[in-house]
Amino acid sequence: MFKQELLKVYFIAGSQDVPNKNLYTVLEEALKSGITMFQYREKGPNSKTGKDKETLAKQLFELCKKYNVPFIVNDDVDLALKINADGIHVGQDDKNVSLFKDKFENKIIGLSVANKEEYDLSDVSLVDYIGTGPIHSTLSKSDAGEEGGYDLISNLRRYDENIPIVAIGGITEADVVPLINAGADGVSIISAIAKSINIEQTVKGFHNQYKKVL
Repeated sequence: MFKQELLKVYFIAGSQDVPNKNLYTVLEEALKSGITMFQYREKGPNSKTGKDKETLAKQLFELCKKYNVPFIVNDDVDLALKINADGIHVGQDDKNVSLFKDKFENKIIGLSVANKEEYDLSDVSLVDYIGTGPIHSTLSKSDAGEEGGYDLISNLRRYDENIPIVAIGGITEADVVPLINAGADGVSIISAIAKSINIEQTVKGFHNQYKKVL
């Protein structure tokens, strides 16, 4: 079941995000260090497809089960259903949530919403949380759009006082406090963890930031 606390340190990665490293090993380090949710996102050059993608997804899912951390699949509804993942996250250009909502009963559903215009076009009553960004420019998502800064969060929060919001896009530890103060419930991290030389220190650093806003 979804809880807002799961968004606090939400790690997102695919094999393309860990050049010269093993995603399984990176994820295990991140899980040991305290990430609260993981999203498997294979997109872009050098990403896995087909059977290779499914095999890695199953391995990563089993790892997440070991640490009792929800495993979310990005975009690929069929894969999420096939392996019985804990949830799915889709973007505005992916399959409409209304088309698969019934197949994800008691699962977590996330939706990317970049601004008020996209919010108005989305039925957020069907999802558990929205991912909003990019806060800063990022190289991890080629389709991320222009950076919106902290105002992106505060504007959406004024628009909807209740929907759980997770911020994404070039986020570092220094962004946690201002983002939470702006109305976010948590942060999504790709590069800061995937490319970290000390994953334990990085993940714990994110957690430590929350103590400043409690």
